[in-house]
Amino acid sequence: MSEELSRHKVKFAIERVGEAIGELVTFQAPRTVEALLRAMPMEGRVALWKEEVYFETNVKMGSEKKKEKVEKGDIAYWPLSSAVCVFYGNSQPYSPVNVVGRILEGLDLFGKVRPGSKIVLGHI
Repeated sequence: MSEELSRHKVKFAIERVGEAIGELVTFQAPRTVEALLRAMPMEGRVALWKEEVYFETNVKMGSEKKKEKVEKGDIAYWPLSSAVCVFYGNSQPYSPVNVVGRILEGLDLFGKVRPGSKIVLGHI
């Protein structure tokens, strides 16, 4: 699989905050990435956990290459809550996640998000 085909640019539109750009990387969790891409655009209401923003989705996936530790800027899928997560600071997940990509631009915006704000994740 070529590098271009395995990387998918996405946009997070965050109510009253702005837009952030990320990429989903197929090889990190192929089944999860494909399920998320098929479900886009998806919309949810933000919840916060430490320095993590997350929102529930209709995507139902189990663990895939699960990780208990993440890096600042990681985008992940949390099987326990069927949620997409963005780790914008020095935070770790509540329980293992499927890391699916990274934020490329606008990571600082996630620190300004308020609980309950609308967020839309879609293709670019």
